[in-house]
Amino acid sequence: MEEKAPQPAAAPSLEKELLGKITSHKAQIGIIGLGYVGLPLATEFALKGFRVCGIDVDRGRVAAISRGESYIGDVNSAILHGVVVKELLRATTDEAAIADTDAVIICVPTPLRKTKDPDVSFIVDAVAMIRRHAHAGQLIILESTTYPGTCEELVAPMLAETGLRVGTDLFLAFSPERVDPGNKAFSTRNIPKVVGGINGPSARLAAALYGQVIERIHPVSSTKAAEMVKLLENTFRSVNIGLINEFALICDRMGIDVWEVIEAASTKPFGFMPFYPGPGLGGHCLPIDPLYLSWKAKILDVEANFIDLAAKINAAMPRHVVEKVAAALNDDGKPVRGSRILILGVAYKRDVADVRESPALDIIKHLLARGAVVGYSDPHVPELRYNGLEMASAALTPETLGAADCAVIVANHAAFDYQALVDHARLVLDTRNATKGHTGRARVVKL
Repeated sequence: MEEKAPQPAAAPSLEKELLGKITSHKAQIGIIGLGYVGLPLATEFALKGFRVCGIDVDRGRVAAISRGESYIGDVNSAILHGVVVKELLRATTDEAAIADTDAVIICVPTPLRKTKDPDVSFIVDAVAMIRRHAHAGQLIILESTTYPGTCEELVAPMLAETGLRVGTDLFLAFSPERVDPGNKAFSTRNIPKVVGGINGPSARLAAALYGQVIERIHPVSSTKAAEMVKLLENTFRSVNIGLINEFALICDRMGIDVWEVIEAASTKPFGFMPFYPGPGLGGHCLPIDPLYLSWKAKILDVEANFIDLAAKINAAMPRHVVEKVAAALNDDGKPVRGSRILILGVAYKRDVADVRESPALDIIKHLLARGAVVGYSDPHVPELRYNGLEMASAALTPETLGAADCAVIVANHAAFDYQALVDHARLVLDTRNATKGHTGRARVVKL
């Protein structure tokens, strides 16, 4: 009987091979977009011993990372410098670096067009870059917030143009970013990570990759479910903030302190979750993400009434703040025109430097349109360039406060001395209840 020649061992599957690289930390990681999401994530992977290449079109960001200098408040420069010196993290503008990676994570912006339709052009550009340099056995993960169906309807077809089979040769997953800039308790490492794959192997690989650097992974059944998770999170917040903003308007008309009402309602140990009014929504998520869902719903002939109403109420708050300024000045016998208004905090939230979609920008625009003389103070934003306007932050001195006809608290930064504010200002409009417990010379008007 003729003896058969020994057969070569079967080659390991692409999934198994990539999983081995991930668990041994030998996988090369590429991250497209080095902003508030991408840079902290890149740093976490590098700290765990992965070799990471960040890709960004901004040469200034690339140069800063190459020097080991962080431009993101949540990333410590000393830590960043350490991983850069060890050659675990590098940055480049050259998209060809994608060819050397085993996994690519997309962390690019997803703004809205002026028509309130989703602008996915940054995602399209990132996927096009990957398409030009893709290879079998590569994992692609989208983190950018978008509408449900983006991975299935947009990203997968683009990747399929490579001739590689999506889900078999190329793995595709979605994992929504959950960054909260300035949050000292929760960071990239300890915020649970939701992961959904285009198929089982894609989901398993993405969960395994994030599991190397993030404490808790929560898998869901599909990319579409994962995309919807992010929109639910931020729509929940937007709708509830819209509700409490409307409640604040009603309380204002009735002469009731809304902050006192919220504090009292919060004593109920069940069935109530406090949300707080403010001058409007800002940042890269809350003013934008719910409208992605509203847009998708309209395509499906579903009216997103709660979402649209909340967006309308929240968008009207900056103008309400300006009306409150005008009424408060009127009580002092002063018109808005010619009055000196000092805005405290132009960042969109407390203790960050991000001014994207900040309500302060609309407040400044409306005040200038009425002829006010507007200045601002923000220790996190030394210079402000907006809509052709160039301004510099003023130091919050007794002289600065005394010279203002009205000081308006928009972002309640911890660095502000609120006792000094009420001691030296004449009139304060407090949109954040930051002056609670402080009394002084100033007449304080609440939102």
